Amino acid sequence: MTSVVSRPADAAPASPAQLLAPAARAAWTPAGLVGDTPVLWVGEPFTAPGHGFWAKLEGLNPGGIKDRPALHMVRAARERGELRPGARIVESTSGTLGLGLALAGVTYGHPVTVVTDPEIEPPMTGLLAAHGAEVVVVDAPHPVGGWQQARREKVAELLAVHPGAWCPDQYGNPDNVAAYRPLALELIAQLGRIDALVVSVGTGGHSAGVAGVLREYFPALRVVGVDTTGSTIFGQPALPRLMRGLGSSIHPRNVAYPLFDEVHWVAAPEAVWAARALAASRCAGGGWSVGAVALVARWLAAVTAPDTRIAAVFPDGPQRYLGTVFDDGYCRAHGLLGHRPPEHPDEIAHPGERTVTRWTRCRTVLDPLAAACAQQPAADRPQAAR
Repeated sequence: MTSVVSRPADAAPASPAQLLAPAARAAWTPAGLVGDTPVLWVGEPFTAPGHGFWAKLEGLNPGGIKDRPALHMVRAARERGELRPGARIVESTSGTLGLGLALAGVTYGHPVTVVTDPEIEPPMTGLLAAHGAEVVVVDAPHPVGGWQQARREKVAELLAVHPGAWCPDQYGNPDNVAAYRPLALELIAQLGRIDALVVSVGTGGHSAGVAGVLREYFPALRVVGVDTTGSTIFGQPALPRLMRGLGSSIHPRNVAYPLFDEVHWVAAPEAVWAARALAASRCAGGGWSVGAVALVARWLAAVTAPDTRIAAVFPDGPQRYLGTVFDDGYCRAHGLLGHRPPEHPDEIAHPGERTVTRWTRCRTVLDPLAAACAQQPAADRPQAAR
């Protein structure tokens, strides 16, 4: 019998040849660093003993999960001739897509202008500028569509000022969805079998892209969407929102409503508790989206059989949230500390049943625009909706 002697992970190799294997991958461009992110087992003490889930750590991409669609949308637009060599890219973002577009701009040789709002974290504006992006900040929210609509209107103004400029339109661009097929295939290769997917929803790109591919391989897959209170995506009224990266005050057309088995709305204090508890127990995680997804995945792991294989997508890392989610002063000023969530969410039978203000679950998932259109007289219905 051959015995295997292990050595500590930080011990020096026995011979110089061992330095060559395993080798870190090399990349000729920043785009080569995107993808093949690891999965991390998240178990106790964050979860109940004997239960847990696998977290896909997209924060280990150079800029986060949206590096994937930024590169894919730019590459596809160039191939179709929509984006000319050297033309300016202009887009609205709360931060993460901006980093991805800056990376794509460096990779393909395009100047990048990102339109954001005053609620963006200061480290994020610094990173965007450091990576060569021009940052334009709108000064007032739209009276109905909030900061998102104000940003989109500013994008339209800038496109008129820069002839030949191109906007990815992450909210309705199908390339945003298609970009996540590799992420789904990575999950299949890493986990083999996936019984449930927990995923945040903002533009709808990564939820639709990942869940759609996984359903091809696992028809019984349970898809759990995670939104924020105050978001209109799943039929709640638009309210002021503190959390960024998930939720919306408009209705992104990339959201694939039929894919979801249920949706959970999470409030900011609950996401903060989960993000901090996750970081302290697993030395991993991120900000608002990660906290919200982790809270729901923790619950799902507790209420399903121990052998249920749950995948949760963590869109980014904690670095940009050091002045918000992980800053005691900020959290105290916004009343975010000391709110340990209950072990189970509230439940409503229909998204319009009532306005939710804390973690709440609903197993009826509808497209709010389609539902509203169905209630209109036939003569008043729009001929096409994008």
